[in-house]
Amino acid sequence: MFQVKPDDSYVMPAHFGPRYTGPGTSGMYRDVTTMVVSYITDAERLANYLPPGFSVAELPVVTVVYACNKGVDWLAGRGYNLVGVNAAVVFNGEKERIEGSYTLAMWENLTDAILSGRELQGIPKIYGDIEDIAEDAGQLSSSLSHFDNKIMDISVSDLFSPNPDDVAAYEAENKGKDNPMAWRYMPAVGGYGKPFSEYTLFPSENELTEVKIGSGKVAWEHLTWEQNPTQFHIVNAIADLPILDYLPAIMTKGSTNLIVPDNPTRIIR
Repeated sequence: MFQVKPDDSYVMPAHFGPRYTGPGTSGMYRDVTTMVVSYITDAERLANYLPPGFSVAELPVVTVVYACNKGVDWLAGRGYNLVGVNAAVVFNGEKERIEGSYTLAMWENLTDAILSGRELQGIPKIYGDIEDIAEDAGQLSSSLSHFDNKIMDISVSDLFSPNPDDVAAYEAENKGKDNPMAWRYMPAVGGYGKPFSEYTLFPSENELTEVKIGSGKVAWEHLTWEQNPTQFHIVNAIADLPILDYLPAIMTKGSTNLIVPDNPTRIIR
């Protein structure tokens, strides 16, 4: 009879044994290109999508992050793309107060990354078709779709290298706020009844080789149930958050490490 070993890490189907770990299975993403577009929205509307314990930050910002991930160690060098939508928040728990971001939704185009992120980190990942970055006349762009229906477009342009003083000021302003959080909600069997519910923090470390600042734009579509029966309500809710003012967009290249021993993924309370 199969028995789970408490010191090993399993995901479903667990009866085939723990997740493989060995040479090359680190959390390193060795070649990551991102486009980051942030905008100010309506605080009251944004608050409708935050669970108890979370409140909208003083500046109600939505940040859309596109990442093209290549050279992923745990995928034996393969890669995937993602689009994450995050809200600037403050978490006021029974034991902790944390400033950071709350992941409203994260689309990825690889099932393996979706399942491990949902089960192990509690990130609300869902599937989407995400194009690689296209470059035309200095503009970088990509798009997200599902069931052959467009969800959103993202682009950055007018990119330039910031001076060191501006970078230092940005890092100082955001010190202690690089805390990505999510709600790990697992429904009861059958979909009704008491769920498994907890909040998580999933830190990472970035080593950037290139940073540029410019102008960004995102364009969300409104979809019908017929166009996207499993996600239309998510897409429409995000699309209905007004874009009141864009903040400077960012493009980065570098690497990311998702396993930080001194600051691991954990439950927050």
